[in-house]
Amino acid sequence: MKESFHASLKRETLQGARHYGDAGTCRRTVFAWLARYDTRRRHSANGHLSPNEYERRHRSAELALAA
Repeated sequence: MKESFHASLKRETLQGARHYGDAGTCRRTVFAWLARYDTRRRHSANGHLSPNEYERRHRSAELALAA
């Protein structure tokens, strides 16, 4: 999983993209990508759902079982 994460990070933000003038610009770009990756990007491990959608469905299912 870690290798897949790093490959995606490089491919989508760093590789061949542009020259970052300073570390702060690069850091902001990576953190913006990370925020999207963690919340909205679809993941094959989650049945191609975004983490937010996967968690919403999981919680709904748990609540239905508890009722």
